[in-house]
Amino acid sequence: MPWKTMDVQEQRVRFVVAASRQEKPFTALCQEFGISRPTGMLWRERYQQAGLAGIAERSRRPQHSPRQTGWEWEQRVVEMRQRYPDWGARKLQVLLAREGVELTRSTVHRVLLRHDLVGAGARHRQALQRFERAAPNELWQMDFKSPKGWNAAIGPLSVLDDHSRYVVVLQAVWSTRAELVREQLISAFIRCGVPQAMLMDHGIPWWSTLAPGGATQLTLWLMKQGIELHWSGRRHPQTQGKVERFHGELERALQARGAPRKEPQAWLDGFRWEHNHVRPHEALGMQTPASRWRRSERVYDPQPPRWEYAAGAKVLKVDSSGKLWAWDKHWKISKALCGEWVQLERIGQRVLVYYCRTLIRELDLGNQHSTAVERWFPQSDAK
Repeated sequence: MPWKTMDVQEQRVRFVVAASRQEKPFTALCQEFGISRPTGMLWRERYQQAGLAGIAERSRRPQHSPRQTGWEWEQRVVEMRQRYPDWGARKLQVLLAREGVELTRSTVHRVLLRHDLVGAGARHRQALQRFERAAPNELWQMDFKSPKGWNAAIGPLSVLDDHSRYVVVLQAVWSTRAELVREQLISAFIRCGVPQAMLMDHGIPWWSTLAPGGATQLTLWLMKQGIELHWSGRRHPQTQGKVERFHGELERALQARGAPRKEPQAWLDGFRWEHNHVRPHEALGMQTPASRWRRSERVYDPQPPRWEYAAGAKVLKVDSSGKLWAWDKHWKISKALCGEWVQLERIGQRVLVYYCRTLIRELDLGNQHSTAVERWFPQSDAK
């Protein structure tokens, strides 16, 4: 029977027997049993001193533990975990330190283990790579949470700042109607200012499968505010990694704390405040999102003037059929842009078409094709 399939004591017995017979050089024998030379010498000495009892497996737990966490501190860890049942040791360690309880992450984790407060599903691998915008409000990510855990056809609307992970909007809209989403965005723009860009998926109400380029009245309204719009890659939710991770956090909280039966918006408001001002974020060096976020200096204008393109830019007006005339041809742009002015930027035999700050079409003068630009954002945004 190979030694690796033996129990520990049998392995040691066979080793010391072989060593005492000097059947092989000591170093070679240690290699055969897969142990270091110092370990082999220790087993041999213990056997010589105490026989089989000397080489029996010994508990590594110290007889005395002067550094064991004090009872009061341990209770504080348990209480903190009960208050935030979906938080791990790293985050609890930061909160305890704010209250003057200095414990290592491993100590907090051991306390949770002793009290059976760590489930198998609570162990998450850390992201190997993270990407974020350099400053607050450079990019906001927007999406609807899945209806899982909510007694509704659609989950809450979430808008999150890419740089700070600050949650700007967490609203129980319960609908994908454009006017309801617009109402929430107006409120956010008034409170927080206007972002430079926004990232969304190919879903209602910010994308239309029936319109060339996916333009909707909601997206046109956002463009007129000077917001550059991006859409995630199709079937690549990791492009919106930060809002997806936030939705995972929200779902774990629902499972651990229980979904609110009454006043779900009050529950969401409390959760948003906790996420922004209390919960330490590992990607932020255990800082809170609120400590990294600030209000945008761009002010919301309910009646924005006509967009001013750069001086000298080639600007044309989209006609009533959603097309424009250029290079001896009518090019399909979008019926949603009827009567609007767009900028054309030629690069060789290709022309990029912009509405305000957002790239919407590409014209190929060589093959006479007009193509909607759908994948406007890299798929490598690692959460």
